[in-house]
Amino acid sequence: MRKSGILSKRYMRRGLFQRGLWFFSSYTEVELEAVTVDVTIQDFVADVVSELLFRTRQPISNQTIFIFPVDSNTVVHTFYATMEDTRIEAMLWEKEEAQKLCKATPGMENLRYLQEQWDLWGPVFACFLGTLPHDREVTIRLCYVQELPMQADGAAQFCWPQELFPLILPWRRRSTDLFSSDEMPENLDFSICLKSGHGVSHIDLNCPSTPLQYTAPDQTSAKVSLKNSPWLHRDLKLLVYYRGSHTLRAVVERRDPKAPPGSLLGDPVVMVTLMPHIPDMVPKPGQLGEFLFLMDRSLFQDAQNTLLFLLKSLPLGCYFNIYSFGATFKAFYPQSVEYTQESMDNAVGRISSISPDLGGCDLLGLLRSIYSTPLLHGHPRQLFIFIQRKISSEEEAVMAEVYRYRDHHRCFCFPTNTCDSFNLSQAMALETKGECVCIHSKMNMTSEAVRCLQLALQPLASGISLHWDLPPGLEVSMIRKAPEMIFQGHQISIYAQIHGKAQDPQADEGAVTLQYHVGSQSFDYTLRFSLSPSADNRLPVHRMAMMHLLWELSWEGTSRAKEGARHSAVKSSLSLGVPSPFTSSVAVRMKEKDAYSLPQDSSMLFSPSCNLVPCQMLWLHGFRPVWFKSTRFWMVQKYQFCLETLGHKAPDTEALTQLSESCREQEPPPEEQVMEKLTAFNRSWDWTISPLSTRLCDFSGLRAVVALQKANGSWALTAALASALGFSKADVEGQRPRESNTWATVLALVWLHQYKWKVSWSELLEAKTCRWLQEQAEVQLDECLEAANSLLGCFVEPTIFRI
Repeated sequence: MRKSGILSKRYMRRGLFQRGLWFFSSYTEVELEAVTVDVTIQDFVADVVSELLFRTRQPISNQTIFIFPVDSNTVVHTFYATMEDTRIEAMLWEKEEAQKLCKATPGMENLRYLQEQWDLWGPVFACFLGTLPHDREVTIRLCYVQELPMQADGAAQFCWPQELFPLILPWRRRSTDLFSSDEMPENLDFSICLKSGHGVSHIDLNCPSTPLQYTAPDQTSAKVSLKNSPWLHRDLKLLVYYRGSHTLRAVVERRDPKAPPGSLLGDPVVMVTLMPHIPDMVPKPGQLGEFLFLMDRSLFQDAQNTLLFLLKSLPLGCYFNIYSFGATFKAFYPQSVEYTQESMDNAVGRISSISPDLGGCDLLGLLRSIYSTPLLHGHPRQLFIFIQRKISSEEEAVMAEVYRYRDHHRCFCFPTNTCDSFNLSQAMALETKGECVCIHSKMNMTSEAVRCLQLALQPLASGISLHWDLPPGLEVSMIRKAPEMIFQGHQISIYAQIHGKAQDPQADEGAVTLQYHVGSQSFDYTLRFSLSPSADNRLPVHRMAMMHLLWELSWEGTSRAKEGARHSAVKSSLSLGVPSPFTSSVAVRMKEKDAYSLPQDSSMLFSPSCNLVPCQMLWLHGFRPVWFKSTRFWMVQKYQFCLETLGHKAPDTEALTQLSESCREQEPPPEEQVMEKLTAFNRSWDWTISPLSTRLCDFSGLRAVVALQKANGSWALTAALASALGFSKADVEGQRPRESNTWATVLALVWLHQYKWKVSWSELLEAKTCRWLQEQAEVQLDECLEAANSLLGCFVEPTIFRI
């Protein structure tokens, strides 16, 4: 039977989401019978209106909680459930009013217990639906808007999970039985409307659909409908391709005619999506970034080699610092220092002085300290976080800090495979467009950390600015500003409010110019856009802009100057249903006939005709992540007469083994692997090196050679280097054809290159060495290479010098 998306703690079935490796349970006796979805996609924002019809099959009435995972790019603005003549609707209220209502709401302890004891992890919207009788229908209406990710080829990607497709054929039919693609299921109505001022080019859809039909002569709008749901347990994935360059896109949304001009709703809003073209180039000194290494002190004895390789791989001209954290945190330097020979030697010498700490884990305090220090101009900030311990109850606060500064840095996270904070690490990396890699061994830690450093050293766009050209009388106020930098292959969406009145009523076009730098090169792109877009009463762009505005206001504080703007924004957000730090949800149970006369005053909710229902945004503290790219939901059920214990469960070893095998049989596409493989999540933290690995690469010798490399990439001819290479200094001196440092550097480079196929960590070391050799005047590299090959008994070609 297809999984319906209903969860039970009693009947457990294992499954796999294709957005990283997570477990979920599926309650098979509550079936998703029909789905109606209306999606409007305009460039890179999706507006989704969905209606899900469930039917209960179990003979015993159940109490149900609706759970919907949320993320920073999604705004859930409408939710209600209908059961016969009863309707439960979520409503937003200002925080103070909502707190009073929560105190008067029975059953709030169920949500608090769910928050602390259930096994899911992450931010969710939760609403208590009450008792679901046997063989009754439950209709869920869920509406949300979402920023869509841009693929490398410029396509907008929209996803819908396969768990939220209905049963098209009776469940008894074998999964191998196929049906005609022309067979139109009566229980699926999935329509998609596409819009773009630049024109819709084509789509790529992984399931049968009607032909793309253009609805405008200039092909600026089109529509398509699904014929049936995707097979083989696949999510729906739609790629929308637009005409024109994807470096700069703009969507203008008309004002709400019912709102006063000057307010966010009363003015047009423009959403600008940026994905700068970043050519490959060699970074120059002074434009290489700030690299901060954050090490859990419980890992320090095992991570010294990793830190050594990272320090030796950094390029001259960048800035760096090393932090250790446990119950407290300490920094090697009061602030980041320039990477020089002196600072590198000092840092390498201090690595071994850090003592293990098995106490608490103050990652929150460390991040706040880092974020409070000013950014270094021209040096993008990138964090490498190695962690093994749990962050206790501060996960939500940590994510709030990361979200606040997400446009100013990037996180690469390396949790161990026994780490209780893997989900937090994953969320931090996702939010900042970094990577999260589960670490299984010492060698795995070093290779993955160096691989991520290679990624961090790729060229990026900096000095980003937008310049507006609007008709006289119109002005722009930025809501979400342009970021400090944009990394290669990443996008960012910013929002601006257009206010005023054009002096020329006929002027209906504006322009925006994007300017940025990649190294010493300057780029600029200009885009012209219409100021008279088609009307959209659902206001998806305004909703996304409202969310960003409210978060900005919460970070700035409530000064008198901002109080008026905050009050106006909160009032507008309540009318749009946009949650924020200033609001909270309360659900109301009422008769269906009373649903169109909802109370406007919270005092009316205390009347007998309105029953308050527990409904809140929660941060769950379990171990199964609900952080993902596409939007999904679950329902949690418990028996009415015998409340199940929602206890914290340890990972199931047998199930994890089965999952690992299934992953090897059917691996998700690369673009859907949000995180690195997590198949050994509960395996022992094995730091041993296999005998085969020991024979292939003398790790102690490799470490000794790397430790002797200078900050500029060269080596000095010393007895220590000769010994590390397996020779006496006299042997090395006897073969020297040229100046000693050049000869020593070529010899070490060739020695490292021999092991390149055995370990992947030397790539950055070799690249730095080659740059140093290329800068040396009148050096006969061929002569040095011939002598090195002779001494080492190998054959390495001149291409090693990358000239």
